[in-house]
Amino acid sequence: MSGTTMANLRLLSDLQAVKRTPPEGVSASPVSEENLYVWNATIFGPDDSPWEGGVYTMRITFGEQYPDKPPRVRFCCEMFHPNIYPDGTLCMDLIQDNWSPIYSVSSILTAIRSLLTDPNCASPAHPEAAHLFQTDQKQYNRRVRRIAEKSTEG
Repeated sequence: MSGTTMANLRLLSDLQAVKRTPPEGVSASPVSEENLYVWNATIFGPDDSPWEGGVYTMRITFGEQYPDKPPRVRFCCEMFHPNIYPDGTLCMDLIQDNWSPIYSVSSILTAIRSLLTDPNCASPAHPEAAHLFQTDQKQYNRRVRRIAEKSTEG
């Protein structure tokens, strides 16, 4: 079976799983029925966190080697987080060095949602956000709240 066929089958399976049992606080689907390799995803800010009420959009791009190779994940909205580069690219072990084909779209999105409230400051993609998170939680939370409020404005 070619890599493309394997990737197609896996992406269809992931899509069925997301529809059948949607993970809490996230949604995802292919941009179009013709192209299973590019998905739009949304993460809803976790309750009782500075992210609460925010709606954060992402683009997930899968290669023909999926699930053997991880997808590329990028936020399409403004973010301020220790593990998100200013261009929206995510820095996260799960979709980099610790990738495994057992991960699905659902598990990736669930992990990203929990990363919002539990950043890894040891290897920051955004040094300013990491520094603020570690040294001035109030100021960090204020920055995040502004982004959460902006995320829901038309």
